[in-house]
Amino acid sequence: MPIELEIVSPARLVLSRSVDMVVMPGYEGDLAAQENHALMIVLLRGGVISLYDGANVVSRLFVAGGFAEITKDRCTILADDAVPVEDLSADTARKNLQAAEAAWADVDKADINARDAVLDRLQSTREAVRVAGAA
Repeated sequence: MPIELEIVSPARLVLSRSVDMVVMPGYEGDLAAQENHALMIVLLRGGVISLYDGANVVSRLFVAGGFAEITKDRCTILADDAVPVEDLSADTARKNLQAAEAAWADVDKADINARDAVLDRLQSTREAVRVAGAA
């Protein structure tokens, strides 16, 4: 039985549909949500969300991080950004990585909040480069 999935970015509703399973990049490891999943809220890292109908992946989106709320019949993903994998640009991803590396070099490492935010961005852009190169 499918679950209802919504992926929302700050700018728009990215996707709303029923899926049999969604696999997402949890901060502490990948996580699959299906019908009757335990209730939870999960922090997401930058990575690929895969949508399944049966055993088949029907869509893949890159998210730059965010949160997911999972209930027994719904998964709502609040993504910092979400782009279909086939729309990722390797050139843009590499430029974003250069900017993230520069921000990392400049951040005050003693400022834990600033350091962690820049590190999350750096890791997400590295993953975007990897995924864009494989797309």
